[in-house]
Formats: sequence, C-alpha cells, structure tokens
Amino acid sequence: MEHLTGFAPLASRYDGFIIDLWGVLHDGVSPYPGAVDVLARLQAMGKRSVLLSNAPRRSFMAQRGMRAMGIADALYTDILTSGEATHWMLRDRTDPFFAGLGDRVYHLGPERDRNVFEGLPITPVNRPDQATFLLNTGPDDDRSPTDPGPYMPELRACLAAGLPMVCANPDLEVIRGGVRLICAGTLAQCYEALGGVTRWIGKPDPAIYTPVVEMLGVPKHRVLAVGDALRTDIAGATGVGIDACWVLGGIHGAELGGNPGAVEAAARQAGLAPVAAVPSFIW
Repeated sequence: MEHLTGFAPLASRYDGFIIDLWGVLHDGVSPYPGAVDVLARLQAMGKRSVLLSNAPRRSFMAQRGMRAMGIADALYTDILTSGEATHWMLRDRTDPFFAGLGDRVYHLGPERDRNVFEGLPITPVNRPDQATFLLNTGPDDDRSPTDPGPYMPELRACLAAGLPMVCANPDLEVIRGGVRLICAGTLAQCYEALGGVTRWIGKPDPAIYTPVVEMLGVPKHRVLAVGDALRTDIAGATGVGIDACWVLGGIHGAELGGNPGAVEAAARQAGLAPVAAVPSFIW
C-alpha cells in the first residue's frame, strides 16, 4: 500500500474512478476541503468518474443535496445510489427475492426516503401486520440517530408479521458534521439478530458494481475505487477485482489517526489490500 499525501499520483494511472460520497466528497453538511477541486482536475484530464453511494434515496435526491453544497452535476460523469438500485429492483422484480415481496410496504425511515418506492405499484401501509415486506432506509427524524434501541419494538413487530427486510443502505454508521450516526445497516443487523430475513442493496455487494462499470465505459483494470470505509468501499471494490484507494479522514479517521502502522494493520486485519491510502480527497 502506498501512503500518499494527495490524489495526484493516482490520477494518471487510471482512466475511470468510482468515488464514494459521505466520507470522501462531503460529510453530509458541506464538501471536504479540496474535494471539489479533485473532481474538477479529473474532469479536466478527461477522466471519467461515477459517484457510488450507499445513500438510501434515489440518485436525483443525492444530486439535489450535492448541488446545495456546491458540488455541480457537471463535475462527474454519472451517479448511482443504493436507493436508486433498490428502486430498480422493486420496479423490475427480476430477482427472485424481490419477485416474492408483494406490493404492500412498511417503511422504516424518514419521509424524505419514500422516493425509493414512490411511482411504483406499491402501497405503503401503517402497520407491519398490513404489509408484505419491510423497507429499511435507516433511522427516522423522530427517534435517536445514535441508538438502535428505540427501533427494536418496531423490528420485533415486523418479525412477528413475517416481513422480509430490504435494506437500502448497507452502511452501519456515518459521520455527519462530526457526529457519528447509525444507518440502515445497523438496524438490518438488529433484525438479523432477531431472526429476520434481510436483503442488503449497495456496497459491498458485487451486483452494485455492474451498472457502475457500464456507466464508466472503462476496462476494470483501468478503474480505481475511492472510499473511506473498509467494510463497504474497499471490500466491495476488491470483491470485483477493482483497485481501491482508502481515504483515511472519513469513518476510520478517529481510530487510525493517520498512523501508517495502524492503517496497515487495519487493512491486514480486514483481509484487504488497497493500492494506496490518502489522508483526504485532496490533490
């Protein structure tokens, strides 16, 4: 693993880039210093880039949020969120798991994530015993964003109703404005621990990379994935044979402190070997 001070040495080695959002480009509130500049420089070099996020909402919603932060659509080639991929699978029903879900959804998550199923022949219901499946997009706005405890009665009710869960965000946690918050993945783990059946959509599932590579139009050996989370970004890229660059200032920043020895040890413990590590997404 190369320990670099910035992204510039990697830019000329690859033709396409798969770039994470939270922890790489922004912290949910504002872009990280230098991140927009890197996107602009890659674009000026004629490089292609697809933003790949585990955000549990459709791609156009993620774009809307980035525009508000000053990250323009023109700075990247395309974007795919796990919420968008979930929408596709709920729409197409070609996957056997999704084909058997039925058409009545109990949504666990904030109202702003309902776009994942809106416009589809799916009816939202208010009680688990009225539903045929559970869509989990993460903690809502009325309960704790840091503790899964308040959601356990609801998860138990869904289990009692025999609902399979679709988890539209495999992330366990995210850092928003410096605060560590739980994500849909934590609630999915709780549901599995209770005995519930879950299907996770997004990184590190290899399936999410197929449309991304198609969007890039670049051979996989010329693609570099850039992300801050070992469990999703780095493991996902490694699983499909794509090189990865680990951005250290995101989800693992506090525990590693930029210490090269700690970085190497953490990667080894996870059984992963990113080609490079950078302190943040700067040129």
